[in-house]
Amino acid sequence: MAEDPLEVLAEQLQELCLRAGVTVATAESCTGGLVASAITDVNGSSAYFQGGVVAYSNEAKVALLGVPVEMLEMHGAVSAQVARAMAIGARARLSADLAVAVTGVAGPGGGSASKPVGLTYVAVADAAGVDVRRLVWTGDRLANKESGARAALELLLLRASSSSGSAGSGSAEDGAAG
Repeated sequence: MAEDPLEVLAEQLQELCLRAGVTVATAESCTGGLVASAITDVNGSSAYFQGGVVAYSNEAKVALLGVPVEMLEMHGAVSAQVARAMAIGARARLSADLAVAVTGVAGPGGGSASKPVGLTYVAVADAAGVDVRRLVWTGDRLANKESGARAALELLLLRASSSSGSAGSGSAEDGAAG
């Protein structure tokens, strides 16, 4: 019986965070809470998971995560800038060592030439800074949401594994198809 890939990643994240003493928070838009759900599906997650915010509307991003209105107007909700601000806001508001944010166009509608269906930004923030990834998925709505959640968990794992050392504070905007 094959395990759910999100559950496998969440179990790995929990083990790593508990060992390193790292707390985690989430800020999700296009994934609609899938990242937080995967984390909390693992027994014992309350030992490191601070909580999550599903900020689907721009108003929620502003009110709950502190994303500047001007940033949303200038770059749009699906942007590296907003993903970065969401991660920083979740980390601060939920008092976590590490926070991940996901924003994107899940589809099937809502895409444009500059922001196609499947475009997703994942950001992770910690004391060392913020990393942002630009990804493009080619699945249907559910597959795009699951791909975004998987990428968020993978980026959390990567950043948590470097928490004991010095994590980089740059921004990597890698294009990838999934």
